[in-house]
Order: sequence, then C-alpha cells, then structure tokens
Amino acid sequence: MARKGLLLVYTGDGKGKTTAALGVSLRAIGRGLNVRFMQFIKSPERTYGEKIALAKLGVETEQLGTGFTWTKTPEEHRAALKIAWEKVKEALADESIDLLVLDELNNALAIDRFPIDDVLPREEVIEAINNRPATMHLVITGRDAHPSIIEIADLVSTIEPTKHYYDEGIPAVKGLEF
Repeated sequence: MARKGLLLVYTGDGKGKTTAALGVSLRAIGRGLNVRFMQFIKSPERTYGEKIALAKLGVETEQLGTGFTWTKTPEEHRAALKIAWEKVKEALADESIDLLVLDELNNALAIDRFPIDDVLPREEVIEAINNRPATMHLVITGRDAHPSIIEIADLVSTIEPTKHYYDEGIPAVKGLEF
C-alpha cells in the first residue's frame, strides 16, 4: 500500500511549535526522507539555531520573512509574503520532497494589521495543500491556525502555556528560542 502524506498542525500560544516540527524532521531525516524546512516570518538577516543544525544534517532551510510584523513596514512584509508564497507553491508541487515544514504559516495567514489575501490567498493555500503530491507529509506551525487548516489536517496539536520564564522577565535565550 502506498504511503499517504499526512498534514500535521502545531498551533497555540505555548512555546514548542517549531520545536515539534523539528522533532518530526529529525525522525524523518533518520529514516532517510527528504526534508525541506521553510519559515514564513523569520528573516534571513538573523541566525537561528535550527537552521544551523538542519544544515549540518543536509536539510535545506529557508527564512522567507522579514521578522515580526511590528519590525518592518506592511509593504516590506507583503513583498516578502508574496515571494514566500511563490517559493512554497513550488515546494508543495515538488514530488522529491517527503516532508515539507511550513513554519509559522499559521502566523502569516492570521496577519490582520494589513491586507495579505492578494499576496498569500488562503483559498489558494488550501488548494495547494490539498493538491500536493499524495505521499508528501506536511507540517504547518504557528499560532492561530485558521479553521480551514484545522479542518483538512490529519493531526492538530494545540500547545498552551502553563508557565513561561518570559513572565518572570527572562528574555529569549540563545539555544532555546533562537
């Protein structure tokens, strides 16, 4: 029986969504699967530990964003989202990819501070996900997963915070957050 590609979604306000996707990626790499990791919000102008680690494992990782929505202008974010979506559409059609991670896609689709539907059209995203190669596993992460993403998912894990050191004034820790 041919393998069916599954859609896994990690969402919620808690820490660990990207980390969960990295764990799935690590297992897939260990089993010889071709993994590609694409990040919607993170900027290539910064260095992230996951990109360094995945490169050591031979995994192509792309930061397609410009950073948090409050760090750049809407025009800069819209331009990045447009380019990101074009690259992701190509990846979603690539039959050589066994596991594709779309890190922070949920965050991108949830942007409401400026219009995005013309550069990252949700209906087109859903269509591309549904029309990906039949054996491609897909992981989508980020807060605020849209109901249409949740509906088509095979697995949805919602990560909620119980306690976080941010609340005690401890800033992002190198090696833990980035």
